[in-house]
Amino acid sequence: MKPPTQRRTRRTGRRLLTLTAALGALALGAGTATAAPAWTETGTARVSSLTGSQGLGSRADGSLVYRGLASVPLDLRTAGWEHIGDPDVARGYTFDAYQGGDGTTKKMFAVTGPDGKRTTYEHTLDQGELMNNSFASVSPDGQWLVSGEWGTRSRLQVFPAPVLNPSAPAPGANLPQAGQISLDKPVDNIQGCDFTDATHLLCSSDGSTKQVLEVTLDRPLDGTPVAGHVTSAFAIPQRSICSGTFEAEGIDYDDARGTLRVEMVPPSPCLVTTTVISYGKG
Repeated sequence: MKPPTQRRTRRTGRRLLTLTAALGALALGAGTATAAPAWTETGTARVSSLTGSQGLGSRADGSLVYRGLASVPLDLRTAGWEHIGDPDVARGYTFDAYQGGDGTTKKMFAVTGPDGKRTTYEHTLDQGELMNNSFASVSPDGQWLVSGEWGTRSRLQVFPAPVLNPSAPAPGANLPQAGQISLDKPVDNIQGCDFTDATHLLCSSDGSTKQVLEVTLDRPLDGTPVAGHVTSAFAIPQRSICSGTFEAEGIDYDDARGTLRVEMVPPSPCLVTTTVISYGKG
């Protein structure tokens, strides 16, 4: 996730994928292990990019929460939060990741309760931390909030989950980082991650190969540093009547139904509609 200025710069330098690159999408890089195929495509759906291109999350009843370019509420946009990332739903609460424009010194998470009440929590950037706030993903125990930056990174960020974790500060106080997830291999342009269990996350990468990566933790998150082993799960399909550069976006795993969904935004002019690809295990 990134503000428009970064998006234009990044796209300018891209080249169209060739068949060779597509066939090589399962390779994360030299020496990177590739996971055995574990997901089978089961269907596709399409949503408006204005309301669904940035990410999605599944509720307990199976309904989906979408986020798009027009999903930023006016009061938050006026306050400088111009970009919304891939959301997550946990214990009935919806977690959203927000970022401001270039030069901002904070990032923000918004938590919306079952009653529709929204509470915001700001985090002042630590030394070396990028302003990007690509996604929000809550651990299965509801205690930890995982997020990520942009570009090529060797970590995922971890925060105490607001509302759900008793150690999280009250609104208005700085939301601190907890122990980070240190990755054994760098990852490119992570747009979203979601837990499949306490020690596994699936993440959508908008790097040159547009793929879903699996991060295996050495133990469940507990607020202290954790190591993560990165492998490639599968390449995200790039199918459209329009030719050009695709953009991988949000990802969600519906644990109750065993359904994985990944978003792909097609090239212009087809980018007005986002494709949501569903997968089942096996």
